[in-house]
Amino acid sequence: MTALTLYAVAAEYRQAADTLAELDLDEQTLADTLESINGDLTTKSQNVAFVIRNLEAAAEQIGVAVEAMNARAQALEKRAERVREYLLQNMLMAGVQKIDCPYFKLAVKENPPKVIVDNEAQIPAAYMTDPAPPPPPPAKPDKKLIAAALKDGFDVPGCRLERGKRLEIK
Repeated sequence: MTALTLYAVAAEYRQAADTLAELDLDEQTLADTLESINGDLTTKSQNVAFVIRNLEAAAEQIGVAVEAMNARAQALEKRAERVREYLLQNMLMAGVQKIDCPYFKLAVKENPPKVIVDNEAQIPAAYMTDPAPPPPPPAKPDKKLIAAALKDGFDVPGCRLERGKRLEIK
């Protein structure tokens, strides 16, 4: 019986409780039998709860690691951009426009022209755009309002109240 899964122990407990309820046994025998099965159920449930806690802790640590790796990636991207600018400045200072090597080709290129706005207040209205209004968010059911109406006895087509169960581990 030690190799049984939690599911099997729970089913065995339920079956034993049903069977023992039908038999005409004294209370002590009934209690002893259920206690022996309940001990296995309690132990297995405790072990499964430990697994749940370990999985939750691992997920949290992965989240922390992901944040740290994202910060590291951003720092490396910024460093690469600074080193790129350093190389560009030194090539310009040396008057070198192109470098060929076995691994890649380096070339100084002109960027397309970009507009620099020094004083926005001086720009004529003909050169300004009106920002488009954001689209309204799609309508979503107001679940609190629906729940209140259903609890008050009103019929809300397409809706119903349902009570679920959860496992709380403290």
